[in-house]
Amino acid sequence: MTIATPTRAVDDQLAGHGVDTVERTPAWARLRSAATALQALQAKDGSIDDTDAAEPLIDDVIGSIDALAPLFPHDAAYLTAAVADFRRWRDRGLGAPDFLDSLVAFQPQEHRVDGIRHLVVFPMYTQNGSSDRHVEALLVEAIWPEFIARLETEFTNRLFVSLRLIDFTSGYDTNSAVLFPETVAMREVPTFTWGAIFQDREAARYRRVTRAAAGITKLELPPAAARLLDDQDLAERTFVMWDLIHDRTHMRGDLPFDPFMIKQRMPFFLYSLEELRCDLTAFRESVTLQARLSSRDDLDAAEQTMLEHAELVQYAVIFDRIFRFAITGSRVRNYDGLGGQLLFAWLHQRRVLHWTDTSLAFDWAEVPAAVVALADAIDELYWRSIDRPKTAHWLAAYNLVRSVVTPHPASVWARGLPDDVLAGLPKGYTDAVLDDEFPLSMFFEALEKKMRPVIASTEGIRGTD
Repeated sequence: MTIATPTRAVDDQLAGHGVDTVERTPAWARLRSAATALQALQAKDGSIDDTDAAEPLIDDVIGSIDALAPLFPHDAAYLTAAVADFRRWRDRGLGAPDFLDSLVAFQPQEHRVDGIRHLVVFPMYTQNGSSDRHVEALLVEAIWPEFIARLETEFTNRLFVSLRLIDFTSGYDTNSAVLFPETVAMREVPTFTWGAIFQDREAARYRRVTRAAAGITKLELPPAAARLLDDQDLAERTFVMWDLIHDRTHMRGDLPFDPFMIKQRMPFFLYSLEELRCDLTAFRESVTLQARLSSRDDLDAAEQTMLEHAELVQYAVIFDRIFRFAITGSRVRNYDGLGGQLLFAWLHQRRVLHWTDTSLAFDWAEVPAAVVALADAIDELYWRSIDRPKTAHWLAAYNLVRSVVTPHPASVWARGLPDDVLAGLPKGYTDAVLDDEFPLSMFFEALEKKMRPVIASTEGIRGTD
């Protein structure tokens, strides 16, 4: 593949367009169409039996990448490797795809420049989308404003990539808001060097859901929180700050040996606590940053922006957790849902959140301390965990959750696990957890019914919607 000297055919594919309008080029339309047609031919593992139908489509993908590559010189090594991987897959009969070489060559974390774009094409599954490894094609754009670049020197996270969706195939016409290397079809697992989150999608669905929920609950939003609902760019930058701190938190602090329980089967409420811990750490750090910057009168422009977003992150964490997370998805081991329920109940029981006369209200001056207190309780649980056996840690975690959120009346865990389970293997503990161990409260049950169409409408949303 020649990148530096485009052919006339390549010129025709890009005529009149630069990288900022690549989504309107014939080459991109051809690539997206070919990838979509390939998806219909692929089995769950990504393999294709009908090679006669697939090979011309593979050729279209290869030709389209060749045509588009001049617009992405920073990704030259990756796009060259992608073409080679597609050719190898085709030449070997279109069995289960292996795109390790192009995955290793794709290094978006090396180009964290605001507005820089990437063309991404892999056989992959999409979290919260398709579980099949299908060819997906995406056009994405980095979100990396100056204040985030400055903030990252304090909250170092070299693997974190913040993106905006420009256009995509069907695997991302879903709720998926992440691009993770582990989802790609590959022969072996390399050392992962990046993970990407689509903050435009997170911000857009936050704005739609929070606006609707605030209306239904008659919540009077503080002025700063209201601005988030009116400004997509402001919301995107707020989510970048939140996710930057959240993402780095997974491996920091006084943790269990494996805090995120990778590749382990265990009670879903442990995942709830881990994800909530990371969100509450972002909240805590934002409170600290807001206090520190507010005490100074010599802030430069980047610090002024940090100060503004430190307050906004706090509103984003609270409202996304209680309005969207708590009522999104099925009730089968919904760990993010439980985290939202836990935060809501904690604030209500500390009387800084009120549901009175069918209206929701907060004592905003008291909210930060209450949220930080929940973060402290989870941190204490984690700190004690290294002195406990695994199952004893599980029981302690359950007791923390049930002290705030009421378990299902039929729960074996709530009544007390029988001795044969307590004396047995961890599998017995996990098997005893109900799919919906902590059902929705009456508040959330009623809210979910009213919010169901709004939640459904956010599938496939992007920042321009």
